Amino acid sequence: MWKNMGLTGKILIAMLLGIVLGLFINYAGLNAEGGFIDTYIINGFLAIVGKLFVNSLKMLVVPLVLISLICGVCGIGDIRLLGRIGTKTFLIYMMTTALAIATAIGLGSLFGIGKGMDLVSDTSFESKEAPPLLDVFSNIVPSNPISAMANGDMLSIIFFAVLIGISILMVGKPAKGLVQSLELINEVILKMVTIIMNLAPYGVFALLTKAMSELGLDLIVSLFGYVAVLVGSLAFHFFVTMMIVLKLFSGLSIKTFLAKMREVQIFAFSTSSSNATIPVTLRTVTKRMGVNNSVASFTVPFGATINMDGTAIMQGTATIFIANLYGIDLGVTEYLTVILMSVLASIGTAGVPGVGLIMLSMVFAQVGLPIEGIGLILGVDRLLDMLRTAVNVGSDAAVTTIVAKSEGKMDVAIYNDANAGTKDVFDGHIDEDNERNFSEIFSDGKMGSDYDDRPD
Repeated sequence: MWKNMGLTGKILIAMLLGIVLGLFINYAGLNAEGGFIDTYIINGFLAIVGKLFVNSLKMLVVPLVLISLICGVCGIGDIRLLGRIGTKTFLIYMMTTALAIATAIGLGSLFGIGKGMDLVSDTSFESKEAPPLLDVFSNIVPSNPISAMANGDMLSIIFFAVLIGISILMVGKPAKGLVQSLELINEVILKMVTIIMNLAPYGVFALLTKAMSELGLDLIVSLFGYVAVLVGSLAFHFFVTMMIVLKLFSGLSIKTFLAKMREVQIFAFSTSSSNATIPVTLRTVTKRMGVNNSVASFTVPFGATINMDGTAIMQGTATIFIANLYGIDLGVTEYLTVILMSVLASIGTAGVPGVGLIMLSMVFAQVGLPIEGIGLILGVDRLLDMLRTAVNVGSDAAVTTIVAKSEGKMDVAIYNDANAGTKDVFDGHIDEDNERNFSEIFSDGKMGSDYDDRPD
């Protein structure tokens, strides 16, 4: 049964089993610090499996973004079109972020979360400094591209890849062989993504079992109002706001989009990292939704860096919650400031670790809320971060689809095909014809100049 089941079904079962087992360990008290299960199962076996899975995804992010984006720029072929796609993508991302935080503020104010509560936090919070906006823009141009790749500085990598792509276009016909080689490398990396995706059920199970065994649900009960409004805002933004935007600007089927995004969002939920999910997102929007790589290779990594709808919703909800908790009245001016700060902060803190809490501390400081109030919500932030990431990734894919459709860079037939991309899975067996061809090439010594003379 397991062998014949689709990948999505396997991941869903693994996710549910992980949550149930993790909560059982937590409530049964089997996660006692220093105990056998805590030491060897939770922080031993499960931690290693989960870390290996996340690292395997992160391993592909930089080479996939770099190669895919270079191929994408070459595929566009027109620098002015690239500029139009970039501008359109940026404006839509900023619009959706503003809509997200406005939704959170509206729902938070409507339900009055935090009023009349008496919470005391035993968790201190020290705010980290966010880099100045000027530094963020100046660092887009990397002084050392190799260092930028090693550090995963996505904006710098995007700039470097676009510059290489434009330079290849300027070289013209002599660079045809280089472009073909890069496209082959891109296909190889996507095959690597396919291999890793088939290991996803085991990685998802390990990650969620560990997370649930450590978190439990006790804190969620004490912060029920905050958690409920935040989860409701996330759901409303993605399933209502973003789907209306998708339908309005592309006319594509919402049902099809949601069905094809299921795997990606489970990946995002389990890893809590938009960047780690980039390879899966790219594969899904290109292979399953028919988006041309020339668009997806730019919009997906760009969105993973600056598009933070889920994080913006957390900021809006937390602002209302802490303000009500401390009895601080916020006016229209303060609410508008929160919206503006969140949109700007999503750019200004791009690629910074712990970005959500850094952005939140900036917002609190701007509207006069006590920074130490963040300590009250730290306990549930890990679990809610998983949901925020799923919304972030879903928004990235929706905007990518909208931009591709508007630019005629999308195969609608692939989008409407429910089975598109589902057969591209690795079952542990390599095609015999491919294996035989490569064996002949190596044994006959054809990998040199004779092999390079193969027809296009």
